[in-house]
Amino acid sequence: MTADTLFPALPVVLVDDERAWLRSLRLVLERSAGINNIICCSDPREALESLARRPAALMLLDLVMPAISGEQVLEEVVRDYPDIPVIVLTGMNRVEAAVRCIKLGAFDYLVKTAEEERLVTVVRHALRMAELQRENTDMRRRFLHDEVAHPEAFADLITADKKMRSVFQYLEAVAPSSQPVLITGESGTGKELVARGLHRLSRPQQPWVAVNVAGLDDNVFSDTLFGHERGAFTGADRARAGLVEEARGGILFLDEIGDLSPPSQVKLLRLLQEGEYFPLGSDRPRRLKARVVVSTNRDLERAQAQGAFRRDLYYRLRTHHVHLPPLRERPGDIPLLLEHFLAETAHELDKRKPTAPPELSVLLSNYVFPGNVRELRAMVYDAVSVHQSRKLSMDIFRRAMGEFTGSGEDFTGGRSAGQLVFPEILPTLDQAVSQLIDEALARTGGNQTIAAGLLGISRPALNKRLSRRRTNDESL
Repeated sequence: MTADTLFPALPVVLVDDERAWLRSLRLVLERSAGINNIICCSDPREALESLARRPAALMLLDLVMPAISGEQVLEEVVRDYPDIPVIVLTGMNRVEAAVRCIKLGAFDYLVKTAEEERLVTVVRHALRMAELQRENTDMRRRFLHDEVAHPEAFADLITADKKMRSVFQYLEAVAPSSQPVLITGESGTGKELVARGLHRLSRPQQPWVAVNVAGLDDNVFSDTLFGHERGAFTGADRARAGLVEEARGGILFLDEIGDLSPPSQVKLLRLLQEGEYFPLGSDRPRRLKARVVVSTNRDLERAQAQGAFRRDLYYRLRTHHVHLPPLRERPGDIPLLLEHFLAETAHELDKRKPTAPPELSVLLSNYVFPGNVRELRAMVYDAVSVHQSRKLSMDIFRRAMGEFTGSGEDFTGGRSAGQLVFPEILPTLDQAVSQLIDEALARTGGNQTIAAGLLGISRPALNKRLSRRRTNDESL
């Protein structure tokens, strides 16, 4: 087992003077909780020396030990290492001892005769709470300083937008976690690129395994993820490892998770909840050693209400959740993306990079982009493919956006203006028209051609209205 596949990332420290009990406890945690990063200390002084050298994720502590009592160790750990939860695990089944330990700051108090399932549950809960506390501390620091510590991890995402920067900061904070990540956003917003950024942040030397689960029936899903044993079904002449095993130590990325069938949702829930799975034809469970990252462009909350997506799976998946804003909500990125795609496409087609007319960014910034960044890239690729002169033509962009010069058609991509909010005193029709024209000109930086497209009228019609308004103003 390499250090990259240790779980949790920080060690769990077991402190008990009974060596046989330490070995037994270690086996329980490895077998039932998948914990393999464990330090066993039969002397409590060794445990304190270990914490002084490196941090730990959790401590399980006996109370009755020679040299130093468990309560004294508990006091020192709570005082000097408040981020490390301590579970007291002792043979003393006494209420007053439990009360004292909880008052001193113990996370929980268990008797050694407690059921294995309860012990594992408490340990998992303590690890999760400590993980969340570290993540919250890290996030507060990053948002306070508004910094992205590792921008190179997100180099494929061209942006200067504050919302996207917040996404990067959040992912940096949760990168050390082993919990699932849910990435939502419209089609074309870059969900897989964000997932790859998380992989670079957290497990760059370990596998990246991606699969689109849309349209997979339950049998194909099970075989794809979990693999099978020889003879599991007709044609299975040899065993095959599934993608969960291939992603061991790294990231397993499941795209279009919102389209997963109900039976497959149950299997994915078990994988995440129990941390184990069964290859087809096998009765021996295997441990999940990969971090699961999923994405969808569907509204999973609505899918739950419609009975198409399990509520328990949804909450298990969204332990960490990022939502990518659509391109229309970050228009400041459009000039950056335009330049990037022009250079990228020209290099790919072995052409000289064309010069974009200044008004092209204005035109694009007033388009809804239902296909988001992917749609913009397709527009640029099409335009660069056919262009001949040094200056890029805007005609292909206008056609793609549904605008034809002088036709009076708009290029809002089917966008609805929504319900207007009127003041208590209604403006006159002329006043309303004048305000609409001013708003269109403001949004387009005074470009009358593009403003006319926004208003759904021709350029001559807009000029006529502007001339009439100037004449009326001069006559006042």
